Amino acid sequence: MKAALIVFDDMTSLDFVGFYDPLTRLSSMALLPGFEWDICGRQESVIDDRGLRMGVDVQGQSLAGYDLLFVPGGNGTRRLQYDAPFLDWLRTFDVTKLKVSVCTGSLLLGAAGYLKGLRATTHPTALNELERYCSAVVRARIVEEGHVITGAGVSASLDLGLHVVERLAGSDARERIAQQMDYPYRWNP
Repeated sequence: MKAALIVFDDMTSLDFVGFYDPLTRLSSMALLPGFEWDICGRQESVIDDRGLRMGVDVQGQSLAGYDLLFVPGGNGTRRLQYDAPFLDWLRTFDVTKLKVSVCTGSLLLGAAGYLKGLRATTHPTALNELERYCSAVVRARIVEEGHVITGAGVSASLDLGLHVVERLAGSDARERIAQQMDYPYRWNP
């Protein structure tokens, strides 16, 4: 299994790292053999909303070869939801495979057409913006709709990462990673 972890200018780093940490422990703790990931972006490096620079592993290439797509949120989502080349790039990901977003990353999944007819969530300050992209906006920490999982605001990224860990490798893997992180997993459907 291979994950495409999307980055862009003006993203919120905690959105990204909160998901990245538990997910990549699938490999570092040998809980999901063969699990790999790339940090994917449209440019060589990105700068988050507070000035932190992050390098990109895979630049501008099709996302078709990945099994999981993750999109963080942040101020950059407000302009990228209207950026046709960026959205076309996101659409290169297979519609039948797992798509995950946290915070306002759901605006990008929505703008790319991945939330059509589904329930979704986002940061509490962006709930109204999300309405145009999905069938129902839900005030919840995590909303799972088949091949699409959306998470609420910034700190929900940790719970979202652990939720996806469980989906990919089972509850034992989620429990072991949460224990290693010393983190109290908080999702309750």
